[in-house]
Amino acid sequence: MDPQRRQVTLDEVAARAGVSRSAASRVLNNAPHVSKAKRAAVQRAIQDLGYVPNATARALASRQSGSVVLAVSAEDPQVFADQFVAEVVVGILSVLEETELELMLVTATSSRGQERLEKLLRTRTTAGVMLMSMHGDDPIARLAEDSDLPVVFGGRPLTFEPRYYVDADNRGGARLAAEHLVETGRRRIATITGRMDEAAGTARHQGFRESLAVAGLDAERVVHGDFSEDGGRTAMEQLLAAHPDLDAVFVASDQMAVGALRALTDAGRSVPADVAVVGFNDIPMARHTIPPLTTISQPIRSLGREMARMLHAVLGGESPTPLILPTRLVVRESSSR
Repeated sequence: MDPQRRQVTLDEVAARAGVSRSAASRVLNNAPHVSKAKRAAVQRAIQDLGYVPNATARALASRQSGSVVLAVSAEDPQVFADQFVAEVVVGILSVLEETELELMLVTATSSRGQERLEKLLRTRTTAGVMLMSMHGDDPIARLAEDSDLPVVFGGRPLTFEPRYYVDADNRGGARLAAEHLVETGRRRIATITGRMDEAAGTARHQGFRESLAVAGLDAERVVHGDFSEDGGRTAMEQLLAAHPDLDAVFVASDQMAVGALRALTDAGRSVPADVAVVGFNDIPMARHTIPPLTTISQPIRSLGREMARMLHAVLGGESPTPLILPTRLVVRESSSR
């Protein structure tokens, strides 16, 4: 070989194979999460171009180091200050601090956010992706799935079943909430749902309806919310206007329940004497509302920890199975008899 000949780059190999640079790198390092077709295309390109990898670069690439991206489908970066998301991040960091991986946070609903995410996915130091709060056929899910990076979902998407995900038992938890309200003697039970283009929102609504059907009660006192405090307050106002005789409400998130409690107070309704309230998630705030909020507890930090552990396992060549975390009822004063 001519010593003056320019060395072929990995970018050229990727271009010849018709794949991303990250896919070519993973073939080079014999990573497991690459399709057979892409692996064959990269191997042909390596042979055709006479590509010789740099030994130092290969050694560095094969280590479980670099960054992992947590992308949340939201417009406002303040979403990371939300108590639920913040608890997930704490769980993720508790695992990553034991590895050589660092965490990058990104919101990716707007076109600018999607461009930022796409750029991160092309960065050589990005090792994998975790996704949360997917809405319907969310474009950021497609971006991640097309990147050839390992992807772990926090919560199942609404429109497809991913290979790797960690979720909570949303449907079972909602059933527990509705059953509790029935057991306390409530009969005119309403619900404020979460976003219905998210799997968590639809599953919690389904569980609520199932429990009321078993009890022979009407499940049509419904207003759809958006998982925000302001959305919960507005939805509660709408419920009171449409169903002034309601005596209980299951609210599909604690954040919305905080807004619902304020709306009930403003309307002169006593909680729980007039209206019992049950939330979902058991964020730290739930213990400090007035009155303290009965809620469905899901292990939020564990959700983050298990997402990070699953991604780390995939990076190590393993194929972990999806995980559903249990939920449980935590009774406080907002629903007492």
